Amino acid sequence: MVKHHQHKILDCTIRDGGLVNDWDFSVEFVQDMYRGLSAAGVEYMEIGYKNSEKLLKGGASGPWRFLNEAFLRDVITKKTDTKLSALVDIGRVDEKDILPREDSLLDLIRVACYIKDVDKGLELVQKFHDMGYETSLNIMALSHVMENELIEAFEEINKSPVDVVYIVDSYGSMAPKDIDYLVTKFQRLLPEKELGLHMHNNMQLAFANTITGASSGVTFLDSSVYGMGRAAGNCTTELLLSHLKGARYDIRPVLEIIEKHMITMREKWDWGYLIPYMVVGALDEHPRTAMALLSSAERNNFVDFYDRLTSVETVPASHKG
Repeated sequence: MVKHHQHKILDCTIRDGGLVNDWDFSVEFVQDMYRGLSAAGVEYMEIGYKNSEKLLKGGASGPWRFLNEAFLRDVITKKTDTKLSALVDIGRVDEKDILPREDSLLDLIRVACYIKDVDKGLELVQKFHDMGYETSLNIMALSHVMENELIEAFEEINKSPVDVVYIVDSYGSMAPKDIDYLVTKFQRLLPEKELGLHMHNNMQLAFANTITGASSGVTFLDSSVYGMGRAAGNCTTELLLSHLKGARYDIRPVLEIIEKHMITMREKWDWGYLIPYMVVGALDEHPRTAMALLSSAERNNFVDFYDRLTSVETVPASHKG
């Protein structure tokens, strides 16, 4: 059986929070974030996406969407014990953009894919593993995956050198009992792999789900400061730190980040527990309809939104067939 080490917190504010503001973070904010998380004892900071600009129409996205190593070196002038990670999406990354680990500031590269593309995800994992990186596979939209698809994927994952396999609650629809069920299943079918959790806060359960998994031996715990992440956001780093407290973690530096930077961000950008996100979470649906509502003039018409999503004739395309 895999030996479960101590928990490792992976803060993904810059990467996932960037989905809220098109990665419009100042260099000062990212430097303060790295310093603060380092002082707090957080083990990993995800500093952005390593996707390729050529393969994605980036528009005016901030630099954290297409991390450039030379730029990174200007930002992080001195590495601490806090490791750096980046996420890539299959089909959106050019592996020629990735340096061998010894030439890179990154330690961990995480590969996100849907279940149907696990083979492609694992091909990338193999490449990054061969370049010396720690790796993870983050399978999205697990709540819509059939049992037999999962078991088939696990056979491939077991043959792969991937270090960590993530349980991702893409739609924020899971509760602690679902996490218990999935963690038990993942542990049984992936005995050699470390597990991770990436939870969304549509139903105010991201923290509860994360500590449920943590108490069952899940190692990697994703979170973000002040919960900042796409749509309903993530498990909050400050809550997780206070829950796992002990000699290793200190919450004070994270409170400093929130006080100095994030109160004003919260006035400018919307994320976290909002009723439209609650509705799509409860219905186990992609947040895109809620995001569209919230950026429209009807943003507070909750009843009409709920009626539209639950009336028979407007079942979203994702649920058909």
